Amino acid sequence: MIEVRNVTKQFASHTAVNNVSLSVARGETLVLLGTSGCGKTTTLKMMNRLIEPSGGSILIDGIDVRRESGPELRRRIGYVIQDGGLFPHYTVAEAIATVPKLLGWEPSAILERTRELMAKLQLPETALNRYPAELSGGQRQRVGLARALAARPPVVLMDEPFGALDPFTRRHVRRELFGLSELKETTVVLVTHDVSEALELADRIALMNQGSIVQIGPPDELLHNPATDFVKDFLDLY
Repeated sequence: MIEVRNVTKQFASHTAVNNVSLSVARGETLVLLGTSGCGKTTTLKMMNRLIEPSGGSILIDGIDVRRESGPELRRRIGYVIQDGGLFPHYTVAEAIATVPKLLGWEPSAILERTRELMAKLQLPETALNRYPAELSGGQRQRVGLARALAARPPVVLMDEPFGALDPFTRRHVRRELFGLSELKETTVVLVTHDVSEALELADRIALMNQGSIVQIGPPDELLHNPATDFVKDFLDLY
């Protein structure tokens, strides 16, 4: 579903991402794991062209992402960030409807999809007219996911989606969200520096260091057959 081919990103004299290649299968959850500044968020943002690569190519469903404008590309890719990334002046209903409206959905179809997602994510319909400031952290994160899934995108990108939550809520919300059958059918790329989160959610982990992928594979493979001392040390506590 996603192919990243020899992608680099240069910021002035700093190489943030260095010749990264990876592929993500349809319906797979790939976690980009690593320390702060290792290039994982930059790699993620190049997939939906929030950041333009300096070199290499990225294909989604066989199509080079540069063949369409950034806004058009992002309408067909879900995107979830820390604390939901909600606009403070949008109600829950307006937030969830954002992409379907841009795609020209009928109001009745938008309302039906909104109610469906509210039920799946255990959000009360009474929250539809609330603003983000009136929601808990866990509710904001659920609304952020509902907005990302509203137009049924084949790919969802997540950048530290649970980072703003306390540890108890974080565990509860991520297990609830990744238990959704709808998300299991979606191709997901998730960025985190939390090892336990990566081990719990990933089909495969790409561990990054200094702009490069050090090892990529299923969680058990990284745990039991680390490719380098860095991989062993990073996962040592687990």
